[in-house]
Amino acid sequence: MSLQRRLTLYLFGLIIGGGVSYWIYGKRITSGAWLPEHKTKQRLVSTLVRATPQAERSMATWPTDLEGVRLGIASATVVFSESIRRNDSIYYALDGTVAGKQARFVIVGLRDFDSDSTATLWSIDTP
Repeated sequence: MSLQRRLTLYLFGLIIGGGVSYWIYGKRITSGAWLPEHKTKQRLVSTLVRATPQAERSMATWPTDLEGVRLGIASATVVFSESIRRNDSIYYALDGTVAGKQARFVIVGLRDFDSDSTATLWSIDTP
């Protein structure tokens, strides 16, 4: 078998394999919805239901509320290098825009989803 024929068959295999993969997995291949940052933001948006008293005072001066923070999470960036992991909880640091201003907010969620699946806004500050 000549090199030309081998390369042709290899190319056909790549095209057929890529087509079958896209047909099976669809948009999941290119969407990035399975990446850790997207999954973390998805969890925080759906479970953020309360704030600490300090965070409520900060939101009052901002001015914003939990719904505004929830909306800001979608476009925020999770800073994993500055997030803190404890034995029972995870403090996620996020940089984003809340009510038109740049913000650094910290949201706490428990590691064990079975005991408590809610997240708490720990703090909101300017970066």
